[in-house]
Amino acid sequence: MNTTHRTIVSRRARPAKEPLSQEVIVKQAFLLLREEGISGLTMRKVAKTLDTGASSLYVYVKDLQELSSYVLDYALASVKLPDSDSEEWKNNLFAALISYQQVLYKDPGVAELALTTMPLGPHSLALSEYLLKQLAASGMQAASAAWGLDLLLMHVTSSAFEHVSWAKNEKRSFTLMKEAYLSADASQFPFIHSHKNELFSGDASNNERFLWGMEVILQGILKQDQ
Repeated sequence: MNTTHRTIVSRRARPAKEPLSQEVIVKQAFLLLREEGISGLTMRKVAKTLDTGASSLYVYVKDLQELSSYVLDYALASVKLPDSDSEEWKNNLFAALISYQQVLYKDPGVAELALTTMPLGPHSLALSEYLLKQLAASGMQAASAAWGLDLLLMHVTSSAFEHVSWAKNEKRSFTLMKEAYLSADASQFPFIHSHKNELFSGDASNNERFLWGMEVILQGILKQDQ
């Protein structure tokens, strides 16, 4: 007879799981995105970390696309919107866009998500509302503000995605591309040769090229609106 004493642990002794909800699912999906990048954002992985089946998630989100939209909005909660002042509309506009850029820089997966997903939720609405308010304070027409909003957001998301892509795993490819441009045959590619230094210029530490792009877009909108 085996007299070895065994400790039986009741399932009731386990810590209770947090009740499943859309908020819990979105938060966990965001954490996976932060840890693993865009590849971590799958219904199966989210369900596994929540100790449930993927089918349980569909009670709260329609599909992965909808979940991705909510995750992006969750990330946008970190965007800082300065106190609004109509006399400082341009400074406010740029400060909000730079804050948005920094949120995308912080988590590379979020930058990719922003380029491929339409956000759903209060934080994305708050960002758009704020930016539209600043553009409207310039006196531009509603259509110009609405269309200009798209251009400015696209500038931020595309530049952020490029930044995190190079930083993540494309440094070698960037180096090869730069070498190819810098060594381009002057007789065959005269304009590339004459502009080779300017093509890779701009102080990245102070967002020189990024800010230049925002200024060009903004001034173009204002000019077109006249």
